[in-house]
Amino acid sequence: MSVASLPVRRPLVLGDLLPGALVRDVALVLGGAAFVGLSAQISVPLPGTPVPVTGQTFAVLLVGAALGWQRALPAMALYLAAGAAGVPWFAEHSSGTAAPSLGYVIGFLLSAAVVGALAARGGDRTPLRTVLTMLVGTLLIYAVGVPYLAADLGVSLAKAVELGVRPFLVGDALKVLLAAGLLPAAWRLTRR
Repeated sequence: MSVASLPVRRPLVLGDLLPGALVRDVALVLGGAAFVGLSAQISVPLPGTPVPVTGQTFAVLLVGAALGWQRALPAMALYLAAGAAGVPWFAEHSSGTAAPSLGYVIGFLLSAAVVGALAARGGDRTPLRTVLTMLVGTLLIYAVGVPYLAADLGVSLAKAVELGVRPFLVGDALKVLLAAGLLPAAWRLTRR
């Protein structure tokens, strides 16, 4: 069998476009965790809720889509483990496990993995598919974060939704729309 007859593997996610294998994957996992940590520092406290507005969720969705689940999941696990161990890269330069918003960070693992799996199936190639993929990822973050918030604060689930979802809906919609513009555009650029 000649090299010319070997099948060429199409990239499933944007991270597949980079050369290398193990070194690339390690760099992407480290870079994904660091990107989320840096994005967490874009943080605006809101009155009436212990959960700040941050750039984290947007970063998690991008990391999931760009790296695929095999790299995004370890990146979010690294982000969570390092932050829990004391690296001050959670929102507002915090770390540890005593924050009521830690459930959202735990939800990042699920969200990044599912978004990465959907992206590998073309979920980030068109604006509409990207919107749907990012909505699923956002809902998964809420699905873990809100019950954790309720348990941590000792409030009802309805109160946790009021504190941990309602104030963020407009911002999350903007993040989803921004991703819907960026990711399909990145794919178009790769075809040139």
